[in-house]
Amino acid sequence: LNWKTDSPVWVDQWPLEKTKLEALNALVEEQLQKGNIEPSNSPWNSPVFVIRKPGKDRWRLLHDLRKINEVIEDMGPLQPGMPSPTMLPQKWKLAVIDIRDCFFNIPLHPKDAPWFTFSVPSMNREAPMRRYHWRVLPQGMKNSPTICQWYVARILSPIRKVANKAIIYHYMDDLLICAPTQTYVNQTLEQVIQALKKEGFEIQSEKVQRVCPWKYLGLIISERTIKPQSVSINNNPRTLQELHQLCGTINWVRPLLGLTTEDLAPLFNLLRGDCELTAPRTLTDEAKRSIQKVEKAISTRQVHRYNDKLPFRFAIIGEMPYLHGLIFQWDEKDPLLLIEWFFLSHQPSKSITQPQELMAKLITKARVRLRTLAGCNFMCIYMLLNLDQLESLLQTNDNLQYALDSYTGQISIHYPKHSLLRLALKIIPKQIQSKKPLNALTLFTDGSGASCKSVITWLQDPQTQKWESDVEVVHGSPQVAELAAVVRAFERFKEPFNLITDSAYVAGVTARAEYAMLKEVSNPKIYSLLSKLVHLISHREQPYYVMHIRSHSALPG
Repeated sequence: LNWKTDSPVWVDQWPLEKTKLEALNALVEEQLQKGNIEPSNSPWNSPVFVIRKPGKDRWRLLHDLRKINEVIEDMGPLQPGMPSPTMLPQKWKLAVIDIRDCFFNIPLHPKDAPWFTFSVPSMNREAPMRRYHWRVLPQGMKNSPTICQWYVARILSPIRKVANKAIIYHYMDDLLICAPTQTYVNQTLEQVIQALKKEGFEIQSEKVQRVCPWKYLGLIISERTIKPQSVSINNNPRTLQELHQLCGTINWVRPLLGLTTEDLAPLFNLLRGDCELTAPRTLTDEAKRSIQKVEKAISTRQVHRYNDKLPFRFAIIGEMPYLHGLIFQWDEKDPLLLIEWFFLSHQPSKSITQPQELMAKLITKARVRLRTLAGCNFMCIYMLLNLDQLESLLQTNDNLQYALDSYTGQISIHYPKHSLLRLALKIIPKQIQSKKPLNALTLFTDGSGASCKSVITWLQDPQTQKWESDVEVVHGSPQVAELAAVVRAFERFKEPFNLITDSAYVAGVTARAEYAMLKEVSNPKIYSLLSKLVHLISHREQPYYVMHIRSHSALPG
């Protein structure tokens, strides 16, 4: 380990209840017998405590190493995420190994060991504290997971070369072996167990899963399908902390179950407001229905192990503003193999995001994910467009061009005929906004924060040069006054028109508002006006053209 300081860090041990102190003494004696700790007189100290294991009459020893972690240089993760079981070929055989007490089988460097010292107090201070330090990787040390990954990976490396037909998943202390035949699985499994035992790891035979279904990383894997193990859903969270925990659990299973942002929006919306973890929360009727959808999905939905003879495809599905995506395979005999669902953030990064930007984000995210999973690209990407829209966007839209950079597969608007895809499809409507000025009425808008005037003006009669205006008092910033004028223009004029504004901001959001996804902004007046603008433009039937001019300049005219 690399240390940021040589100066000892000492955090006093706090008093413990009698029952917990008795449990601590028993656990310390157990670790002494196993050789995992030894007596110490180190000038370093961190407190320890015990917690009861859920559902068991047993205790767990925990070491509060937060202050120690502050003076250790971070090694960084070697494995930034879990392996996906969807990449296990269908009908290949499996075995799963759970390495018992993995950290406690990996030795600490003797020079580092005294830094991880703790003290065991006595009741009423009737005796001096007994002090010990760890000889093995302590739980709670921030680099223990990285060291554990490296240590076990080193043991498995020679086996991966010899058993090169097998797939070996290694995530912390959970190992999975997958191979085309049971014989090959058994041979590789035996090699792995012997190599681990040779390094001192303890493998309990009852912890080795050899038959279907297999449980791995919270999932149940069968010959063809994958679904979550029993997930505990708190259907009545009462505080922000409980709501965060619920949303975290749901986000973990979403890629497997296809729970859309639209399904979960009422729950996500409850995260707003008081940010104290103990702040109260009350479920709305819509949020309760969201939880019911989650519970139903957990019990009825699943994804599939992939077919190694079929290419991968990606479909954009859903309805604005809740577009989402699906990686899948298509087999005429067994049509739809679901591999993984994709969702965009509930809150987009920009205040207004257009449909083509959302599609580009989904495509980019899915292509990166498939390269991570399978090291390949999609055979076909399906997009919610008609042919004219597709050709136009591929020629003119930067976001889609970047998303499809170096893509050599097919792009299609004709989705496979499957009920799951048909139910989730809604083609994005043809854009009403014109890219060129219209031979129609021209509206000029302006707004002032100082005078609080929000103005629309237009030439009513070209022959008489009669001008009309619509002026309202709008309190707020110049942006609010300008935006209010544009909203009134779309409310009042249903016929085709040209809209001229001297606000670059207003021109920009108006040009992007059609069928757009809104980000909730901090200014409630602007958010309300943006919501109205998106609704009015998205439901408009006649074309419009938007243009920005610098009206406050020294130019003539």
